[in-house]
Formats: sequence, structure tokens, C-alpha cells
Amino acid sequence: MSPTERLDGGALLAIAVALLTWSSAYAAIAYALPSFTPGEVALARLLIASLCFAALLAIRRVPLPAWRDWPRLALLGVVGLTVYHVCLNYAETRIASGTAAIIISLVPAATAAVSALWLRERLGLRTWVGLGVALAGTVMVVLASGQRVEADPKALLVLVCVLASAVYFVGQKPLFARHGTLVVTACTFFAGTLATLPFGWRLPWALAAAPWPHAAALLWLGIAPSFVGYLAWNLAVHRASASRVSSFIYLSPPIAIAIGWLWLHEIPGVVVLAGGAIVIGGVVLANARRRTVAPAAVQAAGACKTP
Repeated sequence: MSPTERLDGGALLAIAVALLTWSSAYAAIAYALPSFTPGEVALARLLIASLCFAALLAIRRVPLPAWRDWPRLALLGVVGLTVYHVCLNYAETRIASGTAAIIISLVPAATAAVSALWLRERLGLRTWVGLGVALAGTVMVVLASGQRVEADPKALLVLVCVLASAVYFVGQKPLFARHGTLVVTACTFFAGTLATLPFGWRLPWALAAAPWPHAAALLWLGIAPSFVGYLAWNLAVHRASASRVSSFIYLSPPIAIAIGWLWLHEIPGVVVLAGGAIVIGGVVLANARRRTVAPAAVQAAGACKTP
């Protein structure tokens, strides 16, 4: 990792904002689905986020990327946003939430693998062991919290989401240096929204018939998890390696349980707390940095050895 790619305070703050907003998305999706199709939910949240990005770009007067970068941005938007959100929404109507949570937990490992192949990021044994420990803790949290887990072929939809997320997180990183986080994120959302139109073209009629709380859930999805969450996450990926940042996704289940504890007074069991502790330990292990000998110390040691 280069000196400019480290998990500093700014990166950790951005990760915290992203995880807190993303943790609310699953409940909001489930709340909106009785009035909207999965495609309509995906289109609504991407469209609302795109409008927010367009307003921010106009206010800041940020220039758009050169035409040569648009095909890559469009592909990343379709894969990482359209495919991900449409598949996730359909999956939430067909499989148990526990099954989806466990499969989604593969995102950090998938991102680390794609980073190693695409960006040639070298990941040490400690990082892989930490990812494995955190995954085991996540499975413990999901199972101990009473969420139903089942074997279902439709779970492959969630596996598609995992691969789409990994490609999206890693593929954007080289573009951040040329165009900045805001522009890259905004352009992928523009492309992802356009590609989602065929899945949610009846959204205006659905909005007219939906109760206002369900419509408000779409507004929340578009502003908090999509606009704020993705922008914060990409800021963190810009500041640090994609593989290290993605390891924090393992903290989503413990965060959701903590929110339920504080907000809904849902007291977690001992096994859940133990699983959460294992998750945190795995994330810390995956992001621990080896001690490096300072250059001055190395030179001094060499000088002492010279006759």
C-alpha cells in the first residue's frame, strides 16, 4: 500500500457513513416491495440518487469525463448498479434474508480476489486469514440471530450481486485519479439508471397507487444508502485499497444488530455477541499493517556494521 492509500481518519469516517446508511437499505427494500416491483424499487433509488448527483455536479460546476472514458463508466454502472440492485431486489422476494446475508458476506473476499487480478494488489496471508475469520463471525451472527437459511437455486442471484459489487468497487479505482470520486460515482449512477428503465417503466403508475410510507421508503433508499452511502464508500476506496475497504462490509450485521439493540431494544444473545466480536477481530486482523523498519534506522544499522 502506498503512503497515499491508507486507512486514515477520513477513510474510516467515510466507511462508517456508508455502512450506517447501507445497513438501513435491506429493511427499506423489504418495506417498499409490497407496493413496487423489484425493478421499480431499483429504478426509483437509482433515479433519485442520480438527480442528487446531477444537482451536486451543477452546483460545484464539475466538468464531465472525456468521451473515451464513458464506455468504461457505463459498463461499471450497468454491472455494479443495475445488475446488483435488480438481482438483489428479486432475491429478497424469493429467498430467506439469512441466506442472502451470508452470500453477500462473500463481497470482501471477491473484491480482494478481483483487486489482486485486476490491480495487482498484493495481499498477505494475514489479510486472507482476517477475511476468513470475519466471514466465520458473520455466519455466526446471522445464524444466531434467528434468520432463516436455506439452500435455494435462486440464491445464485445474490452470488451475481457479489461478483457485480467486486467488479464495481475495483473497476472504478483507476478512474478516481483522473476524474475524482464525485464525477466517477455520478456517471456510473447515470448509466445504471438508464439501464434500469426497462425493469421499472411502470414506476409512475405504481407511485400514484402506493401508500405514502412506501413511497417515502423509496426516497430514503435514493438519498441515504444510494447517494450518500455510495459516495462515502467510493471516497474511502479512493483513499485506500479496495480490498482493505471492502473488508469492513463484514461489520454490517453487527451494526444492524447494534441498531436493533439501541432502537428496538432487541437484546442479542451471547452467541451473537461472540460472533460480532469475531467479526471485529477479523476485520482488524485483515487491516493490520506489518511494522516496517524506518530507513534511517536501516542506514544506522548498516553504518554500525561497517568496519
